[in-house]
Parts: sequence; structure tokens; C-alpha cells
Amino acid sequence: MTTEERLYKLEGIVEGVMATLPSRVAGVENRMDLLRQELKGELQALRQEVKEEIQALRQEVREEIQALRLEVRGEIQALRQELKGDVHALRQEVMGEIQALRQEVKGDINAALNRLMLYFTALAAALALLTLLR
Repeated sequence: MTTEERLYKLEGIVEGVMATLPSRVAGVENRMDLLRQELKGELQALRQEVKEEIQALRQEVREEIQALRLEVRGEIQALRQELKGDVHALRQEVMGEIQALRQEVKGDINAALNRLMLYFTALAAALALLTLLR
């Protein structure tokens, strides 16, 4: 094949390509538009799915926080009861100690008064003796 024949053949190919190129470009553009629409739809669906997941997670976190609040309140209530019991027991113990100290002080006061009575009796006897000896 000669160069001229080749050139003529290439011109035919180029003309054929040029004739079909606009329809092919339009087809590609149409497919790109379809893909864009499909991608937009998928993105919208993903956005919606993510929003729903976020809502579900928020609700789950709220429920978890509520459960923790209830648990903490229960623990606080239990501690209050325990402290009330401890305070009551401590109060009883202190009252017992105070009662024991009262008894001890009463005993000490009675012993001191008895000694004082003995001193007064001895003083009265000494004064009576002095009165008699005068």
C-alpha cells in the first residue's frame, strides 16, 4: 500500500471517528450524568444512614447516662443508709462513754464528799476536844 492510499484510508478513519465522536461524547456525558445522579443518591442515602446512626448513638448514650445516674443515686442512697447506721452506732457508743464518765465522776464526787465529811468530823471532834480542854 502506498502512502497516498494509507493517507486516504486514514482520512476515512478520521472522518468515521469524527462522525461518531459527537454521539460517543454525548453517550459518555449521559453516562457521567447518570453516574453523578447515582452518586448523589448514594451520598444522600449515606448521609441519611449516618444521621440515623448518630441519632441511635445519641439515644444509646442518653440511656447509658440515665442508667449511670440511677446507679450513682442508688450508691449514694446506700452510703447514706450506711452512714446513718454508723452515726447511730457512734452516738450510742458516745452516750455509753458519757454515762460511764458520769458514773465515774459521781463515784469520785461521793468519795471526795466522804473524805470531806471525815475531815469535818475530825475537825468537829478536835474543836470539841479543845472546847473541853479549855
